[in-house]
Amino acid sequence: MEENNETSGGGFILLGFSDQPQLEIILFVVVLISYLLTLVGNTTIILVSCLDSKLRTPMYFFLTNLSFLDLAFTTSIVPQLLWNLRGPAKTITSTGCALQLYVSLSLGSTECVLLTVMAFDRYVAVCRPLNYTTVMHPSFCKALAGIAWLSGVGNTLIQSTITLRLPRCGHRRLHHFLCEVPAMIKLACVDIHANQVQLFVATLVLLLLPMALISISYGFIAHAVIKIKSAHAWRKALGTCGSHLLVVSLYFGTSSVIYIQPQRSYGHSQGMFLTLFYTVVTPTLNPLIYTLRNKDVKGALRRLLRREQNF
Repeated sequence: MEENNETSGGGFILLGFSDQPQLEIILFVVVLISYLLTLVGNTTIILVSCLDSKLRTPMYFFLTNLSFLDLAFTTSIVPQLLWNLRGPAKTITSTGCALQLYVSLSLGSTECVLLTVMAFDRYVAVCRPLNYTTVMHPSFCKALAGIAWLSGVGNTLIQSTITLRLPRCGHRRLHHFLCEVPAMIKLACVDIHANQVQLFVATLVLLLLPMALISISYGFIAHAVIKIKSAHAWRKALGTCGSHLLVVSLYFGTSSVIYIQPQRSYGHSQGMFLTLFYTVVTPTLNPLIYTLRNKDVKGALRRLLRREQNF
């Protein structure tokens, strides 16, 4: 009777951390604080970058896109997560699950490409400084950002649509806290080998390839930085590039484990904690990393605060 009720009902059950009630209370507080910090931090970066004329450069144009991505990405996941953590109801409607799948995958894929674009921007700034303004022209920067967004949309239209069309034979218990492709395909009651191959190819193109390109970019940057004789220029290059490299390491390091070995990671607490890290923790740390390690952003914040006080 229970099985019939589950198969006939609509929506999905996000089991998540439901087998650890005490942990759910701790996670609720931690996730809520992280989400509030994400909202404040990324909104601040967007406002400062838009309002301060000195930050209207390619680097901060891409940083603004990254902050907007993080805001939208966490908002597509965290409110539902908090709702499930605070009470016994662990359900999400079919429409809500599909919407979360489409939106979060699109934004996550876009971020992978955008971080690669940001690495290219740092490569040109450090290795080709005399040609920087010519190469990183505003129209070219907008085109690169557009490619990043279109890549994410294209990926989610293909992967999410195919995943949602898989027959599930009434299975609707997700051993996860969000609707994500590796977890969703496990509900299928048909052979999913083709879907796993498709997921691997998408991971190769949108995760491993960007990681390789970023590594190559920073290899050239490291080679150029070693040749810098000026201590001031060396510290400036290391500061701006170090911030971006730290963000890249946090995001790609955790997400690659989940998507490269989904069969091994999903369904275990370790896999969910890794997912929690790149969906909640990393977007919280991004604004802190870029503001605390970046004198330009801190200077812009001080100028903006002085302007408000004078007003």
